[in-house]
Amino acid sequence: MTGRLHGKRLFVTGAAQGIGLALASAFLKEGANLFLIDKDGDLLERECKALSAGDGRVAWVPVDITNAPAIEAAVAAAATKIGPINALVNNAGINVFDEPLKSSDADWDRCFDVNLRGAWNCCRAVLPGLIEGGGGAILNIASTHAFTIIPHTFPYPLAKHALLGMTKALGIEYADRNIRVNAIAPGYVATQKAVEYWNTFADPGAAEKATLALHPSGRIATPEEIALAAVFMISDECPFMNATCLTIDGGLSVRQHP
Repeated sequence: MTGRLHGKRLFVTGAAQGIGLALASAFLKEGANLFLIDKDGDLLERECKALSAGDGRVAWVPVDITNAPAIEAAVAAAATKIGPINALVNNAGINVFDEPLKSSDADWDRCFDVNLRGAWNCCRAVLPGLIEGGGGAILNIASTHAFTIIPHTFPYPLAKHALLGMTKALGIEYADRNIRVNAIAPGYVATQKAVEYWNTFADPGAAEKATLALHPSGRIATPEEIALAAVFMISDECPFMNATCLTIDGGLSVRQHP
């Protein structure tokens, strides 16, 4: 098996649906071996069996990324299934949207536990192996929420800003160990999360139409388009790209007014 990711042994979180599943499919096509995790074990198993060709290149286990000991165990299991991990993709995340003064402590904890602490749990679990193995790559799936603000989406942007900060901090900290830590920042993507967001409005169809109209191209990204960028960021095609973030939003965050 050859490809742009030949020799890569990837640990991918939130891999059972949406962007995560598109990432897994793209990585597999480019020759990577995959260890996939998701909180939804039944969905994960079904999708992984569909991805796998029975050649041992795809392994999986249901794990909640907020459970640090379980993540450590999963990384150890990955080493026995596909070999020592040399790349991590932190994709798992949840939307927690509200007005600041209506947001509860439970909302805050849930948002940061998954979107920030969960990502750190995975980084902390794989970093010793990356160092021992002579290097590797970490890719955090951030968001345009990491540098722009949509009203009434508190505290989600705070967590994504922090995730981008962690990306930069780890990238600088471990650059001399041949470890690249980067992020990609998708804007709106055609996933179930987008549908759930539109469904919070009185007229979901009108909300979707308004979202599409915000974009210069009149559409939003597909999960597969996000995956194409992730392949590049994980590959050896950008060896001097570190501690930075690639924006994938069709120009939405550049245009000042729709």
